Amino acid sequence: MSAVVKGQRPLICGPPRGDESGPLAVQSLSAAKLGFLRVKGSNAIGSTFLRPIKAMEDSSVSLRNDCAAISGRNLRQMSTMENPTNIVWHKSPVEKRDRQHLLQQKGCAIWITGLSGSGKSTVACALSQGLHMRGKLTYILDGDNVRHGLNRDLSFKAEDRAENIRRIAEVAKLFADAGIICIASLISPYRKDRDVCRALFPEGDFIEVFMDVPLHVCENRDPKGLYKLARAGKIKGIPLGA
Repeated sequence: MSAVVKGQRPLICGPPRGDESGPLAVQSLSAAKLGFLRVKGSNAIGSTFLRPIKAMEDSSVSLRNDCAAISGRNLRQMSTMENPTNIVWHKSPVEKRDRQHLLQQKGCAIWITGLSGSGKSTVACALSQGLHMRGKLTYILDGDNVRHGLNRDLSFKAEDRAENIRRIAEVAKLFADAGIICIASLISPYRKDRDVCRALFPEGDFIEVFMDVPLHVCENRDPKGLYKLARAGKIKGIPLGA
């Protein structure tokens, strides 16, 4: 079976859409209320910079009132997962299309899956390097690398594998929303988990790539020694041939 790429081809390196042209629409904010003072730059004609100033008294009073409003019991209620009504999405004036316009690329997730030793990380690195040479901003989410930090609390049980994939998908979604081409390379054997990942993205922003490499080839490569350990009965969950 040949390699499979699912989803629509993204406009990774192409120009922005027509509705993404022109200056970015940014809502005006009062610099003074944010604790900054706008001044003219001496080295750049026409440019403006912000330097910090002492916070005004009314701002500190407002902050104390806000802190009092969410202190104690109210704060505990807001931090619990059992009260989803307390979670409200805060919309930013700078949106995905604005960031894509700035970067001159389309943010998306390229999800590379396959057996251990199939070459997922090798392809991910080659793709990232190729896009980088074309002036495109990418980031790789390697399955092993993520387990060194964000997912170091997860095992390789089925439920933890699902959580590992879910977390990586959520991070990939954030990268894509930032306008970055995110390349995720990890063993994600269950279609249902990959479908959950795909559902997080707009149509065409999630590209699934299957490394169609025979099992015996992967086992002969065995770069991490996983197949050898599985043959010795020291680890489970690794597919083995006859």
